[in-house]
Amino acid sequence: MEKKNLNKHLHKANTAKNDDFYTQLSDIEKELGHYKEHFKDKIIFCNCDDPEESNFFKYFCLNFEFLGLKKLIATHFEAEKPSYKLEIVKDVNKDGQINCLDTTKVKLKQNGDFRSPECIEIVKEADIIISNPPFSLFREYVAQLMKYNKKFLIIGNQNALTNKEVFELIKKNKIWLGIDNGGTKWFKVPKHYDIPTESRKKIENGEKFFSLGTIVWLTNLDNKRRHESIILYKNYSPEEYPNYKNYKAINVDKVSDIPMDYKGVMGVPLTFLDKYNPEQFEIIGQTHSGDKSPEVESLRRDKEHRHRGIVEGEHKEKYVRILIKNKKL
Repeated sequence: MEKKNLNKHLHKANTAKNDDFYTQLSDIEKELGHYKEHFKDKIIFCNCDDPEESNFFKYFCLNFEFLGLKKLIATHFEAEKPSYKLEIVKDVNKDGQINCLDTTKVKLKQNGDFRSPECIEIVKEADIIISNPPFSLFREYVAQLMKYNKKFLIIGNQNALTNKEVFELIKKNKIWLGIDNGGTKWFKVPKHYDIPTESRKKIENGEKFFSLGTIVWLTNLDNKRRHESIILYKNYSPEEYPNYKNYKAINVDKVSDIPMDYKGVMGVPLTFLDKYNPEQFEIIGQTHSGDKSPEVESLRRDKEHRHRGIVEGEHKEKYVRILIKNKKL
């Protein structure tokens, strides 16, 4: 889906409160399998997933004992009436194991919105928040997690990474990307959902699936990927790496082409964040008008063209670039 169409649809989802995009179990299994050591003796809260539809809840209730969970909670959202939560804590049916058959349904006094006081109290109780939050409320959702100093693993659109508040957290190494990022991920949507004609969609076994573009996992749980350095093999040359007209930095079109011997600031694609090792590189900022940090302001050559980088000899702006420096040089 083109970016302008994606943004148009996400705005529509925001105004219509129609963010019911259900993550597939195969995508959840692929990512969560990397974090088993983080889950032992922990309370897991899925606060933006219809628990009777959510594959996040299904994954954890099926693997409750294997992961050594202490407690599993998931809340259901209702627009205009009190809702409920599902919990798994112990072997309720006395069959010798703890799984989905031990789920307890508890009524809520409020509607299950992740911003409601009732759900915030559950956030405070939980150790790790794992969910597919509404993309239209992504910034607000992340802000809540940081406010209550919570560990989390959530899924979102790649474009959200350039948001001022989210990017600042990445820059400060407070949050980072997960393992299975990029490419198309298909989300199941309710049968009544009207998928825009310009969107990527498919129907399998009578179920509707919808693509929301490039999807990433965002977390503050440590993982092996963020400790792996990018293998650099190219040497810098002014011909291959031109300067920007409006930033004191060179342009690099592919992460694999980052020069191994350049000491200055480089503008690299957004996909760099998927391979970012904070021990190898320093993130300075981004080529974005909203980045008003002193580090980026000092790199601006043209105060009028404050948005994306324009390569010398060209007139077209490059898509947003992450400004980085090699810490090893």
